[in-house]
Amino acid sequence: MTQQHTADDLPASALFPEFDTLYDLIANEAQGLTDAQLDWTSDEYAWAEWSIRNQLSHMASLLYRWLILRCGDNLFPDGDHGIADVQSIADSHSDRRLDDDKYWEIPVILGMLDEGIRLAQQVLSERTVGFMQSHSVTSEASASWDLMLQAHPEGISISEDGTQRIMRYDAMVRHIYFEETTHLFNIQRLKRAQGLPTVSEVPKVGYWAVEGWDVSEA
Repeated sequence: MTQQHTADDLPASALFPEFDTLYDLIANEAQGLTDAQLDWTSDEYAWAEWSIRNQLSHMASLLYRWLILRCGDNLFPDGDHGIADVQSIADSHSDRRLDDDKYWEIPVILGMLDEGIRLAQQVLSERTVGFMQSHSVTSEASASWDLMLQAHPEGISISEDGTQRIMRYDAMVRHIYFEETTHLFNIQRLKRAQGLPTVSEVPKVGYWAVEGWDVSEA
């Protein structure tokens, strides 16, 4: 992730070359697993309350929720994001996931993850650094956000009353990447808890790398 000053007129993709390899990093970790392994959970650890399947579904859904639901008015003012089923993908009855009734099988979930990452890459290639740094989105403050802020070098401020986190769009994209790496770390913990080998090397960036984050193992 580029933290040095980047010219405002460059495409925002110059800030986030990591998105080029993100899909393979995640998909490789999800190959060859049985349904029992994909759906294993444990109530002994907060990170194990969601199964590998749930983690992947969340990782796909969050891309569309941030890019279309929260920032779509500015990123896609004409509604030309090309996503037909936004409700089931980004705002379903399943908790912060794709609609479990429609998107359950792993190839389908991975297909939506791939499409979401490509949508992020489209945004980054079509919008400039200056555009991304001059637009912002708000999110409610929380205890977890207080910890997550430590992972961001810049781009997030706090509202005067302390109830909102104000994220520049470049910080929003960084947040997406940090969510993906952190949930990939969770997937690896779920695999290790089942005695399964891991495949990918998770980049040591994002929320899971922040001091104070729960990195316990089963």
